[in-house]
Amino acid sequence: MSFDVDVTATRGGSDVGARFAVGEGLTVLVGPSGAGKTSLLDMVAGLLRPARGHVRVGGRTLYDSAAGIDLPPERRRVGYVFQDMRLFPHRRVRANLLYGAPDPARLAEVAAMLDVTHLLDRWPRTLSGGEARRIAIGRALLSDATFLLLDEPLSSLDAARREEAARAIERVRDARTVPILMVTHDGGEAERLGDRVVAIA
Repeated sequence: MSFDVDVTATRGGSDVGARFAVGEGLTVLVGPSGAGKTSLLDMVAGLLRPARGHVRVGGRTLYDSAAGIDLPPERRRVGYVFQDMRLFPHRRVRANLLYGAPDPARLAEVAAMLDVTHLLDRWPRTLSGGEARRIAIGRALLSDATFLLLDEPLSSLDAARREEAARAIERVRDARTVPILMVTHDGGEAERLGDRVVAIA
């Protein structure tokens, strides 16, 4: 499975856009703050509508301005891990992971991959930042997504928690279950985690 992106949108009076392909493994999108990296993820996910261009996953078109195609976010099968995780505080970790999951039987497999099995009965408020990131990634994987978007997944973590989250991302990458597009401004993260790097200015 692969997808290609060629999109442009106008934000704050200037164009934000890029053209790139995402293949198997993990593609890192790097660039300075304000370059539009998160906006590009939002366009792929359907949360921000491009002015022109297209987003295609395999043989499936999610957005095409020329053809008038613009699938809503809930039909795109995108797993999106936001910077702030957005876990449900009133649901235990198990329920957070299974929210929107079409196949609950995969819970054990995904929890083991991310090393969160011991956290399933905990409340989100009791998790460390690194643990919460892993839960957010697991929820995205269990949503039956055809690709995964990670927005600065290692930001705002101390060194130990950053290492835990990085190792979890490596395991997901190496499993090769879905292509991954990850945003970062950290060159070291890009070099360590990415199979390929796309730079935007």
